[in-house]
Amino acid sequence: MPDTGPEPSHRRKLLVLAICCMSLLIVSLDNTVLNVAIPAMQRDFHASMSGLQWTIDAYLIVLAGLMITSGSTADRLGRRRVFQVGLTLFTAGSLLCSLAPGLGWLIAARVVQAVGGSMLNPVAMSIITNTFTEPRERARAIGVWGGVVGISMAAGPLVGGLLVDSVGWRAIFWLNLPIGLAALALTRMFVPESRAPHPRRPDPVGQLLMIATLGTLTYAIIEGSALGWTSPVVLGCGAVAAAALALFVRHALRVPEPLIDVRFFRSLPFSGATLVAICAFSALAGFLFLNSIYLQSVRGLTALHAGLYLLPMAAFAGVVAPLSGRLTGARGPRLPLQLAGVTMLASALLFAAFDGETRNATLFAAYALFGFGFGMVNSPITNTAVSGMPRAQAGVAAAVASTSRQIGQALGVAVFGAVVGVAGASTHHAGSGHAGLAGGDFVAAARPAYWIMAGCAAAVLLLGTITTGRRAVRTAERTAAATATDTPRSPVRTP
Repeated sequence: MPDTGPEPSHRRKLLVLAICCMSLLIVSLDNTVLNVAIPAMQRDFHASMSGLQWTIDAYLIVLAGLMITSGSTADRLGRRRVFQVGLTLFTAGSLLCSLAPGLGWLIAARVVQAVGGSMLNPVAMSIITNTFTEPRERARAIGVWGGVVGISMAAGPLVGGLLVDSVGWRAIFWLNLPIGLAALALTRMFVPESRAPHPRRPDPVGQLLMIATLGTLTYAIIEGSALGWTSPVVLGCGAVAAAALALFVRHALRVPEPLIDVRFFRSLPFSGATLVAICAFSALAGFLFLNSIYLQSVRGLTALHAGLYLLPMAAFAGVVAPLSGRLTGARGPRLPLQLAGVTMLASALLFAAFDGETRNATLFAAYALFGFGFGMVNSPITNTAVSGMPRAQAGVAAAVASTSRQIGQALGVAVFGAVVGVAGASTHHAGSGHAGLAGGDFVAAARPAYWIMAGCAAAVLLLGTITTGRRAVRTAERTAAATATDTPRSPVRTP
């Protein structure tokens, strides 16, 4: 049953918003802080490149795979209840990460974190939407929510660097403990329980197929550089990923309430927003992964100094993000997406064509350009994904956009790490005289990865232009008419 209690006071609403933002802060900080700590983890665990990639991607794959299901489960069982379970699991997972005796244990603990994290952001957004019922009030609350992402991006590298240098990399997980416990206690006291009047049915088959697709595809990309791209294991994982994706689509067409309604993709704006999210967040994940390793392993900077070097990127992203929201509201999503594509492309080209990391002037210019572009891209993604969708489907559309962001990050770490690993191994065997990627050959090894980043940025520019025009909007209107129903649709019969 939906919550039917009295309307909470303005002060109580602000407290609920603050509690929800605390959950977003620890989840967002966890990713940006971890990148700065990767070289320290590599030294402690004597980890390979693929091992480092799995510390990030194990978390992102599970988070992406469970996010939509966690949101619908909260609608059915109670948002506060599921939110509390998520806080408990995320905090416990953080503690386990800080105690991990080896890389395998750390990856397993990251999976526990991800299960909890999947219950935080989408559920917190549902709590905010249910608490702030007046449209203008809700818009301001969501604006504050979005600002926390910018704060976490700006603070993450600095906080992570300070903790790694002063205490050690395990301290980055200790940071989550007091925030998580405080949010758990405050949730119990102040957040009202609520449920959706007509929650979606669970789709366990779709859920398993989605995780199988993401997991096997990511494994093939990460391990391909070590095992060989033609090895039976890599080819087998690729085949399983393709088969699982085909079965996922077939299943979604045949059940009344699938995990993701594939009819949404008939809308060009929705499909464009999904692909833009994957491309932009792939670029972000690869950017942070490569530069965190480069600044510490090649330039020899401390973790704190590496965080300071990354500050221009984070600061521009944090400042530009709210401006992007206003620009999207006033002019629509096309201009912000075009600005994002152009500036991210310029950043990638400075690295790919001009070895921008070798000079401080070009390095900081590339960081500022990337931060500006990434700050511009986030708001129009959500706006474009839900534009034209009926109100009953807008939440699911936004959840798919959020899931696409996590998929993009997972693929970015996998692809960029694999490309650098292959190039680094090639230059090493060619007689460079340096061990692995810690020597001067990193610039040459990273160049193909930056060209891929340039391709991602060009895709943002192209898709942002093509999928936001009048003709594209008409496809969104037709899709909305086809999906605008409050009752489960009939399954599509396929021959």
